[in-house]
This record gives sequence, C-alpha cells and structure tokens, in this order.
Amino acid sequence: MATYAIGDIQGCYDEFRQLLDKIQFNPASDRVWLAGDLISRGPKSLEVLNYIYEHQDLFEIVLGNHDLHLLAVYYTKSKLNKKDDLKRILEAENCEELMDWLRQQPMAVYDKSLNFLMTHAGVPPGWSLKQTLACAYDLEEALTDKKSAIDFFKHMYGNKPNRWQKSLKGIERLRFITNALTRMRFCHADGSLDFKSKSPPGKQDKNLYPWYEISEIQSETRVVFGHWAALQGKAKEKNIYAIDTGCVWGNKLTALRLEDQKRFSVPAIKKWA
Repeated sequence: MATYAIGDIQGCYDEFRQLLDKIQFNPASDRVWLAGDLISRGPKSLEVLNYIYEHQDLFEIVLGNHDLHLLAVYYTKSKLNKKDDLKRILEAENCEELMDWLRQQPMAVYDKSLNFLMTHAGVPPGWSLKQTLACAYDLEEALTDKKSAIDFFKHMYGNKPNRWQKSLKGIERLRFITNALTRMRFCHADGSLDFKSKSPPGKQDKNLYPWYEISEIQSETRVVFGHWAALQGKAKEKNIYAIDTGCVWGNKLTALRLEDQKRFSVPAIKKWA
C-alpha cells in the first residue's frame, strides 16, 4: 500500500493519467492525494473533474484557488477568465452535480499515521496543526451549506485582512483562511501575507520570506503543498515538500510517495499556458 500526493493538475488530464500509470497506481491498495487546482488553464479540465468524480473513493482532495474560482463563477454567475478552460465545465450536463461535489471537498487533509498534512498553498506563520485543521473546517462548513457558500463566494475576493488575528470573525475570518490556504507564497516577518510576488525564493523583495521559512508547522508535522510552480518542487526546509512542478506551464506533473518521499514525474505534452 502506498500514498501518493500529486501536484496541481490544472486540466492536464493526459499527463495525469500518464502519471497514474507511471506510479503503477493500484486502486485496490493505494491512495492518491490531490493538492488542489484540479482545473483551469490546461486543455481538459472537464475530463479531470469527471475522472476524479467517477473514482472519488480513490482520491483525497483539497481545494485550490482555481477550484474555488470555478465554484464562485458557478454560484454567483461572475465573469469567466478567458485564460481558463472552464466554459465546457459550466455547460456540461452534469455541471450541477460536479459543483455540488466539488464544493464539499476539504481544505486540508491530515494523516496521523504518515504524519503528513496537505493544503493547497501551505500553512501560514503562527498556525499549529490543530489550528490549521480547525480553520480549514470553518471554511469547509461554510462551503457545505449552499446558502452560506453563495454568500461566501460573493465576498471571497480581496487581499484583506492579510494578517491572522484570533478576533477575526465572519467573512473576514473566512477570507483570510481562504487566502492563507490557497493563495499564500511569501510573508512579511510579522506573518502578514503578501500577494504580489510570485517569483522563486531569492528574487523577492528583501522584506519578504517564503511562508515555510517563518512557519513552525514543520516541527509538528510534514507538509505537502502545491500552488507555487516557481519552486519547481524544491522547498529548502526540512519536512516541507513542494509538488507543483508547473505541468500547465510546459514543465512536468509530479507525484510524491509519502511513505518514503520518492518523487515520480511525467513531462508536459506541451506548454498549455
């Protein structure tokens, strides 16, 4: 039995299936974690969603920022980004069924026996494992109820508040949780989130730090995350594992076997974005 965590698929369905073949995925004994951003700029986002939905008992998923954007577009009728391959999903006969299922997926997955935590973007400075799971649950609870989900999606976008405080309530609390778990890359020394820089570490402003350099979560558990393709799968911190290797940008799709941290990759068929 093995557990594999796969980075951002972003609609690269063919590469996803090739990677499952490469790891010799055995549905009778193996498990697959998916680090979010299942869909968006690749050519077959609908195929990715349909495959995972049809085999949902084989996958553990966390939602990424692109997944949440799709849900927001569906539930609030907001405008599509022309760069995203979402129209086919929204026009599919089973769209309502897919969106209802996607909306109920978790924001964090933790396995005590493996001592691995997965979120899409990481864990913000100051959060413990317990608090990460509790905050993820707060957002999951809001998304599970359709009425509260619609209200959330109407107010989801925005960069404020960018610093965690226990006193945060309502939409501001949920927006910070969303941004921390799905959009975060760099932070300031005080733990506040930066949303401007997307560069590789070392090329950012001197007052910014990769979140994992000032987080203490790695003292409690190992963390696997996607979202940050510029890392090229390399986060230079013990117990931190980056697995977004930019397949949609023409690089590769990567799986990490959690039991021994061995990596498996397949090259992108082409540059999709």
